[in-house]
Amino acid sequence: MKIERFEDIIAWQKAGKLTLEIYNTFSNCSDFCFLNQIRRAVISIMNNIAEGFERNTNKEFRNFLFIAKGSCAEVRSMLYLGYRLNYISKDQFNKLAASVVEVSKLLSGLIKTL
Repeated sequence: MKIERFEDIIAWQKAGKLTLEIYNTFSNCSDFCFLNQIRRAVISIMNNIAEGFERNTNKEFRNFLFIAKGSCAEVRSMLYLGYRLNYISKDQFNKLAASVVEVSKLLSGLIKTL
């Protein structure tokens, strides 16, 4: 199946869901620096998938997918910090971290196909 729009990419779809989960989970967080950083990182995942796709070359798309993978790592790192600062519970951490890992694996698979 040929992907014709970035909205068709499963990794982008799941990154969008993850973005909403992060926003909802930390909606009451009063630590602006933490909140701003994790939001920027999670938004970067889906936006880099979209931007890379629209570049219309596999080489550029791959580069943007690698950036998106880096943002996945940043979100995971921020989740560890959020857990250690007691901003989220262990269950919340596990659920969100699993979602980030899933998106990262999808990105790896997409990179390999390019």
